[in-house]
Amino acid sequence: MDKITLVHIGKVLRPHGLKGELCIDIYADSPFLLDRVARIYLQQPGHKPKPFAVTAWQPHGRRIILRLDRFNGMRDEAARWTGADILMRARDLPPLEEGEYFCHQLVGCEVFLGSGDLLGRLDGVQSCSGREVWSIVTDGGREVLFPAENEFVRSVDVQANRIVIDPPPGLLDIYL
Repeated sequence: MDKITLVHIGKVLRPHGLKGELCIDIYADSPFLLDRVARIYLQQPGHKPKPFAVTAWQPHGRRIILRLDRFNGMRDEAARWTGADILMRARDLPPLEEGEYFCHQLVGCEVFLGSGDLLGRLDGVQSCSGREVWSIVTDGGREVLFPAENEFVRSVDVQANRIVIDPPPGLLDIYL
């Protein structure tokens, strides 16, 4: 059997209602990514991913309410997955336009300042209140939380494993 490559697309925040639905945060630009998949995977820290069929989803403010096949009417089962990562098969991702990238492709990229100095390596991508935040780890092991807004990201070259940023004034003073 071929190995399945999974990519991280969101996080389970909490159960929603009494019917076993989940309130989730999705890291994609559009929740319609969920229309492309019949199955997602939930993974608790330290455990293997577990597959679930997506039966329905709907927007709920900035979040998504997700219904999965095995949680129907089971709030306790849904609550058990609070904090779990949401994954999908990489082959189910939509095709990209020129210059676009998926968040998981950024992890491991070297991050440079506009001056050309190496800041560190991108260690993770988080979504915070609908905004993307990059965790950059310096050579000294310090973590810099960087607001990945268009005005601060000068260039992203996934093929070259290179990102160039212009952090907001004073941001690096907080961390370094």
